[in-house]
Amino acid sequence: MNIDFTVRLPVDAGSLPLVRGLVRQTLQHLGVGTGPIDEILLALSEACANVVQHAAEHEEYQVDVSIDDQVCRISVLDDGRGFDVGASSAEEPRSPLDGGRGVELMRALVDRLAFVRDEDGRHRVSLEKRLVTSPKLRLLPT
Repeated sequence: MNIDFTVRLPVDAGSLPLVRGLVRQTLQHLGVGTGPIDEILLALSEACANVVQHAAEHEEYQVDVSIDDQVCRISVLDDGRGFDVGASSAEEPRSPLDGGRGVELMRALVDRLAFVRDEDGRHRVSLEKRLVTSPKLRLLPT
């Protein structure tokens, strides 16, 4: 089964629970296990939180979701100014409590992470995670 959807959300922290809920319900509907769901949602939360923090001067951002039996692909697009991903990972080590470790966290949670500036000037964070689905329960004849 393939499920694809796009949502446009206001650039504020209140949009995060909404998009997390949509993705959670979709993955649960497809029978994806709790572990992969939690990892996807945490990576998605980090990507969306970065938009809220760094693109606040814009009205909205977009989340594209494409899920099939094998892979969950999510892109978070915004019109913000972006940042240098290489520079953020080359900084001096610091405590995870200081923040600023979102890129490392996303890399650890998903199988593929990409930061791209699209031709239209928007910034895209693409997350890809292979899925392990549980078979649907089958009722045995009585």
